Amino acid sequence: MNPSRRNLLKWLSLAPGLAVAGGVGVASAASRFPSKRPPLAKRKFTSPAVEALIVATKKKIGDPELAWLFENCFPNTLDTTVELGRLDGHEDTFVVTGDIDAMWLRDSSAQVWPYLPLTPKDEALRKLFRGLIRRQARCIAIDPYANAFMPDPRGKSTLDWAQSDDTDMLPGVGERKWEIDSLCYPVRLAHGYWQTTGDREPFDDAWREATRRILHTFREQQRKDGPGPYHFQRTSPHPTESQFLKGYGNPTRPVGLIHAMFRPSDDATLYPFNIPGNLFAVVTLRRLAQMHGTLYGDSAFAAECNALADEVHAAIEQYGVVKDPQGDFWAYEVDGYGDQLVMDDANVPSLLGLPYLECTGRDARYARTRAVVWGPRNPYFFKGSAAEGIGGPHEGLRLIWPMSIMMKAFTTDDTAEIRQCLQWLKTTHAGTGFMHEAFDQDDPSKFTRSWFAWANTLFGELVVHLADKHPDTLRRV
Repeated sequence: MNPSRRNLLKWLSLAPGLAVAGGVGVASAASRFPSKRPPLAKRKFTSPAVEALIVATKKKIGDPELAWLFENCFPNTLDTTVELGRLDGHEDTFVVTGDIDAMWLRDSSAQVWPYLPLTPKDEALRKLFRGLIRRQARCIAIDPYANAFMPDPRGKSTLDWAQSDDTDMLPGVGERKWEIDSLCYPVRLAHGYWQTTGDREPFDDAWREATRRILHTFREQQRKDGPGPYHFQRTSPHPTESQFLKGYGNPTRPVGLIHAMFRPSDDATLYPFNIPGNLFAVVTLRRLAQMHGTLYGDSAFAAECNALADEVHAAIEQYGVVKDPQGDFWAYEVDGYGDQLVMDDANVPSLLGLPYLECTGRDARYARTRAVVWGPRNPYFFKGSAAEGIGGPHEGLRLIWPMSIMMKAFTTDDTAEIRQCLQWLKTTHAGTGFMHEAFDQDDPSKFTRSWFAWANTLFGELVVHLADKHPDTLRRV
């Protein structure tokens, strides 16, 4: 064993036993809350920078159970879901969602996002990011309409539910549900990596061409000249798994907004203009403009991106805002004819999570939107004896998604709200030590997905965020 590996093993063996703030003894905490992480030898990826942050953050957490949850959850993506290798002569990173052996563009981007601030300290972590940026560019080049991809970019989908989908499936595609955010998240990741590290290495001609396809796809899905090429239908007992009108979705009036056939939850849209997705697209186009202008000196393409962003934003303001006597707020979906859907879904981009993705600030309209979606006007807001929060049709009624509770905590500076959110998250993991996709509002032992890396890592990101922005709250919760 080489010395650096030996030292890392020794250091990691000591790290979990460090006492947390609040005077809890090492032996007591360790016996009550044994680590749920895989043994070191079985972890997919280990970062000294991540491990050091875990130790430092645990010292700032007053509650030993919360500290234990953080230690289990924050590294879960690295511990269990990443596969590193080489593909076509380049670094390659494939990130599964957890219990599904495929890579979602959205989930994979979100899963590694919390580690981004640590990349300047860890070359191996930078390689992981470069490999994922390249892999995502390759996926977009295969099919910009697909949401999930297989490890083998030339292989057939092994996802049982996608085998007979009526759509144009291509090799390498796992599932082909068109969701706006599937093209937004990789740009967020790439832009964040570039801004954090200054590293230009992954932004080669392949990445440049893939991002050009993003602009083309957004324009194509404005559907100004007909329905476009994308359609999707699936034989399923669940209506949200398929789309209306031969797979092209419900009628719309072409007003400049971008159509989406599916939400971030992978559920079918009711009205094809999903407002959180369109707001995310505006931010994405601005980021593409900045990157292409700086990295390639391509002012013409940058101007195209900014022009489309302006057009979409103007259409959102005209059609995506609900006029209400108490003040306007964002709709969840619209059709351009005047029909507007008042609801929210826990999956991000959500209306609740708009500031988290920098799609909006925490202005008066967002505050009113937040109040609407975290309450009885949202049919997917659930309140029970265990917790309250937002769910969605993906898993059904009464099922709260921890992700929504995390978004509530991310988007407030109210100490009481933050403490309540942490309490709900701490008391609804059903003894597993991990976050879940959803849990019953009255009985957290009834939950979905025991291995959902995005929710785990997002929880870890929240704790790190609070340690930085609200250390007293985290210490005293």
